[in-house]
Amino acid sequence: MKRILPSESDFPANGSDLEKLRFLVEYAVLAPSSHNSQPWLFITHDHNLALHADRTRGLPVVDPHDRELVISCGCALFNLRVAAAHFGVPLHIVRNPDDHEDRLANLSIDLQAGRHDTLAELFVEMPRRVTNRFPYQPGSVSADDLHALAELCAAHGVTLRSYTDDASRHAIAERIAEADKQQMASHAFRRELAGWLHHNRSGSLDGMPGYVFGFSELASLAAPLVVRTFDLGEGQAARDRELAEHSPALCILSTNADHHLDWIRTGEALQHLLLEATRRGLAAGFMNQPIEIDRLRQDLAQHVGARFPQVLLRLGKPTREAKATARRPADAVTIDAGLHENYRAFQGF
Repeated sequence: MKRILPSESDFPANGSDLEKLRFLVEYAVLAPSSHNSQPWLFITHDHNLALHADRTRGLPVVDPHDRELVISCGCALFNLRVAAAHFGVPLHIVRNPDDHEDRLANLSIDLQAGRHDTLAELFVEMPRRVTNRFPYQPGSVSADDLHALAELCAAHGVTLRSYTDDASRHAIAERIAEADKQQMASHAFRRELAGWLHHNRSGSLDGMPGYVFGFSELASLAAPLVVRTFDLGEGQAARDRELAEHSPALCILSTNADHHLDWIRTGEALQHLLLEATRRGLAAGFMNQPIEIDRLRQDLAQHVGARFPQVLLRLGKPTREAKATARRPADAVTIDAGLHENYRAFQGF
């Protein structure tokens, strides 16, 4: 599905701070999210914008702690930063360290803030970046690529570990396969997943149409019922094991702590990585399954020497192009709280 973006000439260069911030949300919503659930809200108040986690769009089975939800919001925050850099909007950002708040970050325009020209260079990559679930070309990721991506992540306080040898990929692939079998054996997991699967011609603005998995028209119509009804774990495990073992690189993003702020930073690092990878002609596909099961996450952490693995993905040049998924428009995820006298979200953290 083609994503429709506003013309850059529509940017309100002479508008108010709030008009500029609202325009930037048009690009924030291009971020990836688990099951394409798009779990973000942008709340305006006076001349400020706040990024909130939309818990109503959470995935209580696969993501019971909302860890991936907050990471997805961090991706949206980074997109907004890239758009701000492109349009010359100097942002002041305060990220919320409180694990119990829906409000994740406050954003305002600050003329004293510095320029971020390197972020502006990634602007053209935002509409081009898509999650690609198909096989990748062998040897299509260089050591220079991985080193550059690791440096980008480090700037966000996130560690990127990459694995390109057969033994390492096999060990991680086995953990992915084990997680697949455990997840697909769960009726609750399958029901939740099926609820976000749509047929190829669906007009839904969220979730995953069948074409992202390479499903035909007929297969995409049957997919929700099949997933909900049958335990397909063995087949899913075999497919994902094959993908992982033959991927040019498997990459794990990890942090030294495991709180909201770490998840926000992980999201920003992840989106930075994804946009830079797109610029280099690379694609990414997520294989977070072993991180979504507490016992396997601990096992993976011990295996790779990371305290808290947050994201597991494949990198490489794809063998076929992937289509973009739909996004809810900016107006649907932006709320004006300016008239609510008791709204206290902008008193700082």
